[in-house]
Amino acid sequence: MAIPIPEPYGTGLQRRRESFGDELASAIPTHITLLPPTEVGEGDLDPIEGHLQMIAAAEHPFRILLRGTGTFRPVSPVVFVAVADGIAGCERIQRQVLAGPLARELDFPYHPHVTVAHHLPEEAMDRAFKELAGYEADFEVRGFSLYEHGDDGVWRPRRHFAFGRGADGGPVRNVII
Repeated sequence: MAIPIPEPYGTGLQRRRESFGDELASAIPTHITLLPPTEVGEGDLDPIEGHLQMIAAAEHPFRILLRGTGTFRPVSPVVFVAVADGIAGCERIQRQVLAGPLARELDFPYHPHVTVAHHLPEEAMDRAFKELAGYEADFEVRGFSLYEHGDDGVWRPRRHFAFGRGADGGPVRNVII
């Protein structure tokens, strides 16, 4: 589950991630995570989708401002673009997602961000941190998406849940979300 980063920002940040040498960049759409990868069975999807649809139907659009960089080093080898405004909206949705059939303990406290470098040599991580320090993007969040991790290692959006009007999109198979 994630908030997709709209164009032109999503592709721009994905290209930057590739430029730092992150081989996973092309396999991961640019996003703000709401729920880390979670394996679910096909039989669990109906209640999960119903839960997500209820969350989205009750939500309203909110603004996200991405500005500057941050890092989780040394705890985790990640450099990210920071969410400067919109944190409360991300946290509100994330809490709701974890209150239903997707409830589980997380390995780390929730911190909305956009990963731009992950598990790279220190020089590449430092470069990402410095080069995107002045980055800024402003957009409105109008929903969130359910992603499927394919057998080829690529994450693909499977269903979008639009705020205030339920879910859009087609059926979902057995997925890791």
